[in-house]
Amino acid sequence: MIDWTVACDNVRICTMASLGPETADFPPITLALTRQPGPDGGWSLAFQTSYDTPALEPVAVTVDGRRLALRTLDGAPAAAVASAMANGSALGIVEASGPRRATLSLKGASAALRWIDAQQGRAGTVTAIVAKGDRPAATVPARTPAPVIAALTPGGTPARLTPQIVADLRRRAACDDAIVRNAGLEPEAHALGGGATLVMLPCSTGAYNLSSTLFVVRDGRIASAPVDAPTGFGPTPAAGTDPLTSVVNGSWKDGELTSLAKGRGLGDCGVAQTLVWDGTRLRLSEQSEMGECRGNTNYLTTWRTKVVRR
Repeated sequence: MIDWTVACDNVRICTMASLGPETADFPPITLALTRQPGPDGGWSLAFQTSYDTPALEPVAVTVDGRRLALRTLDGAPAAAVASAMANGSALGIVEASGPRRATLSLKGASAALRWIDAQQGRAGTVTAIVAKGDRPAATVPARTPAPVIAALTPGGTPARLTPQIVADLRRRAACDDAIVRNAGLEPEAHALGGGATLVMLPCSTGAYNLSSTLFVVRDGRIASAPVDAPTGFGPTPAAGTDPLTSVVNGSWKDGELTSLAKGRGLGDCGVAQTLVWDGTRLRLSEQSEMGECRGNTNYLTTWRTKVVRR
C-alpha cells in the first residue's frame, strides 16, 4: 500500500500529498508538495494539522535521519526536501520548541515524484527529481494557460419564491420532501445579475451531505441551471442519473457557488468545486479532489481558471 497520492491540474501544476495509515487513527499532520510547471518550475511545501492538533511551526524535516532546514517552505529548501524524499523511507517533522512532531511514511513518494516528472514533461531532463537525464531545462514544456471565464458581477434583487413556484420546483426535482421538510430546509434565492435568479432547492440529505437542485428563474420562467461540467455528485463515483444540475453542501457567496461532496463525514475525501455565472450558464472555475479516505483534508486541485468579472 502506498502512502502518497498525486494529481496535476489542467495547467500542469502538480501536487502530491501524504496519507494516513489505512487502519490507524487520523494522522495529526499531513504534508503536501507542489511543483510548478515549466523549465524553472519550483517546489513548495504545505503542512496541515488535524482538527484537534496544535498549530505547526516547522523549522526542519529529517529524511532517514538527515536534517534539512526549512528557512522557507518554498524555493531551494522545498526542492531539497523533494529530492531527499525520492530515495527515503521516512520523513520526520521538527519544530524549534521540541522533538519531532510527526513521522510520515515515504512509501510511494518516489513513484509520485516520477509521475510528476512525466506529467510536466521533464522526464529525462536536468530538472527532473527522479527521472533525471541530460536534456536541458529549455526542453520542458511551459505552463499551459488557464481558461478565462468572463463572469457576471452579481447584482439586482432575487426573484420572489412564491409557494406555487416552490411547489413547481419540488415537483420538477422529485425531491425527498419528508426528509427535507422535517429538517426545516428551505430553498435559497440569489440574484445572479442581468435579471436572473439562482435557486438552490434542498432536495435530499444524509448524515453529512445535503444535495440541492439548481434552477434559474428569469422573466417568470424556470429552467434547470445550465452548467458546463458535471457538478455535485456528478464528478464522484456516487453519481446518479438525474439530469438536473445539483450541488452538495452548496453555498453562494460573493458571486461564487461552492460544492463539497464528501466521501465520509470526516471530510478527508471527496470533490470540492467552485462555479461562477457568466450570464448564460454556470461555469466550473475550480475543482479539487481527494480520492483516498485516509486522513488528509488538503484536496488536490485538478482544474483551475482565471475569472474576470464584468
